[in-house]
Amino acid sequence: MARRIFIILLTVGFSLPSCAHPLRVGSTAQGKASWYGESHNGNRTASGETFNMKELTAAHRTLPMGSMIKVTSLTSGKSTTVRVNDRGPFKKGRIVDVSEAAAKELGMIQKGVDQVKIEVLSIPGK
Repeated sequence: MARRIFIILLTVGFSLPSCAHPLRVGSTAQGKASWYGESHNGNRTASGETFNMKELTAAHRTLPMGSMIKVTSLTSGKSTTVRVNDRGPFKKGRIVDVSEAAAKELGMIQKGVDQVKIEVLSIPGK
């Protein structure tokens, strides 16, 4: 019985998403970014703070809250620095969701989705 429970726990443990993140300070990744604004404005983020679409923030699946990342549009060449304060994006193939303010700086408001490069600038406690 104990062995069966151990095997079940071991199986479940390996199927859960890891809290570890593959990106480290200096790491880069490329992919699609989207943005979110008014429909989420005022809602609570995963960090516990209130989302403000006018601040330079972002949602990332795995980076710790408070991490700072540089996001560069591969279309416009424009870049901005944002703070991770939420989880997402939840659409397949996207690597980051940025706030409306960040999307404006990147020149991606009209498109909604853009090809970007992200670079991890800092991770809290590292």
